[in-house]
Amino acid sequence: MPTWLNIVIIALIVLFLVKRIMPVKGVKSISTTDLKGLLKDVNKQFIDVRTPGEFKAKHIREFQNMPLNTLGQQAQQVLSKDKEVIVICQSGMRSSQASKLLKKMGFEKVTNVRGGMSAWL
Repeated sequence: MPTWLNIVIIALIVLFLVKRIMPVKGVKSISTTDLKGLLKDVNKQFIDVRTPGEFKAKHIREFQNMPLNTLGQQAQQVLSKDKEVIVICQSGMRSSQASKLLKKMGFEKVTNVRGGMSAWL
């Protein structure tokens, strides 16, 4: 295989990984410490995108469970595009994916919780 082809393949792999890790444009990121100060704000919507089993085992009372695999259908019916949506998962990876999806669906104010439930004390 030619060297230039190897370089192109490596570059594509790196680009793919960087796109998965980098925050989405227009999505805010907050810590769990920051989240604690927002939980009583009625102008925010709190979504937990973990599985129902994970949610049942441990969750934050203000969050509504909306698993990532059903978010596309549920978001349009349940969430208001006029209010900020704060998204959490176990580690921050699924909530990052959910944030991207919500932005694509037209939600303007989306915030991802860094570290997810793993960082919640």
